[in-house]
Amino acid sequence: MDSLSLFCTGALLAGGLYWFVCVLGPAERKGKRATDLSGGSISAEKVQDSYKQYWSFFRRPKEIETADKVPDFVDTFYNLVTDIYEWGWGQSFHFSPSIPGKSHREATRLHEEMAVDLINVKSGDKILDVGCGVGGPMRAIAAHSRANVVGITINEYQVNRAKLHNKKAGLDSLCDVVCGNFLQMPFPDNTFDGAYSIEATCHAPKLDEVYAEIFRVLKPGALYVSYEWVTTDKFKGENPEHVEIIQGIERGDALPGLRSYADIAETAKKVGFEVVKERDLALPPAEPWWSRLKMGRLAYWRNHVVVTVLSALGIAPKGTVDVHEMLFKTADYLTRGGDNGIFSPMHMILCRKPKEQQN
Repeated sequence: MDSLSLFCTGALLAGGLYWFVCVLGPAERKGKRATDLSGGSISAEKVQDSYKQYWSFFRRPKEIETADKVPDFVDTFYNLVTDIYEWGWGQSFHFSPSIPGKSHREATRLHEEMAVDLINVKSGDKILDVGCGVGGPMRAIAAHSRANVVGITINEYQVNRAKLHNKKAGLDSLCDVVCGNFLQMPFPDNTFDGAYSIEATCHAPKLDEVYAEIFRVLKPGALYVSYEWVTTDKFKGENPEHVEIIQGIERGDALPGLRSYADIAETAKKVGFEVVKERDLALPPAEPWWSRLKMGRLAYWRNHVVVTVLSALGIAPKGTVDVHEMLFKTADYLTRGGDNGIFSPMHMILCRKPKEQQN
């Protein structure tokens, strides 16, 4: 083969590899690229050890119920998965019902806009995003409502990513992000005109503790909406398959323990909220939220090849392959939970903080 042929062949292979890794791979073109995968705030050489540490948590189940242990556990999880989520899924780390004729991105945006529509905020109001991640929902909600959104996440790496995205989107004047524990939020009482959480409070060891904090920082009369991860009325604790699925979801998503749908409203009332509305947004006529996971199997294998190659070359941290494999196994448990109807990631509850009593 002459030098020209070799050059052309090499260029073709290099171009194909670039397309495979940098163009085809990402779900969110303006987000994270495969070649930039990292361990968040964890140094590259410690990613694998942190992954092992994460799994060791489940060998000490009593610690899952200990509030002071959970924040570090959740922080480690999001250091490990944030880049992979953003690369393979997008900037909104949650599910939404499939909508015929709409892309996943459009369905996600509509699901987020519905949350802020439910809490009746107006332009200029100050609202709280409880567990904001890298801020995908925050930006959609700020653009839709023109409210000022303050997000809180326990993961410092996510704070930096969210601020970067806010600036790129031209929404940094409406969106702010703070690093903190939503069980002990750094905000005064009666600060916000509304609040929402989208598949985030599932990380709290006790739901009443995070609901009480949200209640505290809301102004009297303000509304709060949450999309909760729950087991449904179809879940049977005596069914080994059901238990396996739920435990698989918990372990793969850093959950202290999934709650029953029946406990959500009672918890809200316990801390003082008035329950305005409650509905599982995953129930028909909603289209299956887990269809995106089923359709993404080919993308997973493609991405897994990319992660494996990048890890072998030393571009992605050692341990990234293990984290990616964990997330794929979790996707299977989530799909099975959806197919069996025993799990929902979008049990919606709308609450109001009562107005102060007049003397």
